Amino acid sequence: MGVRLLSKAAILGAKDAHQEVVHVGEWGGSVCIRAMSGAERDDFRAAIDGMETALVGKFEAPLLALTLVDEEGKRLFSIDDVEALRAKSATVLDRLARIALRVNGMSDEAQEEAAKN
Repeated sequence: MGVRLLSKAAILGAKDAHQEVVHVGEWGGSVCIRAMSGAERDDFRAAIDGMETALVGKFEAPLLALTLVDEEGKRLFSIDDVEALRAKSATVLDRLARIALRVNGMSDEAQEEAAKN
């Protein structure tokens, strides 16, 4: 049985950014959380490098700045908006960050699932 090998064009053209719509009652609506690209993940790691990430908002806000998108999949925020996001409810930031970690395969749960495959 033959294996279909993907071409460069097929790989680069693949729509592989999973996203999830999440209702945020505290904000009066829903948000869309999208998986980061490789470049965005690099930006995220650079943004938190050396930070005390145990503090709510230090980890969550950069993650959400890179994963919250509009209807067209365009980011709502940039890394420059992290401080503004940090001013939002820690409860909401934590809840959304957990979802963003899962969507991006970065949660413990996602890591365990990947190890099974």
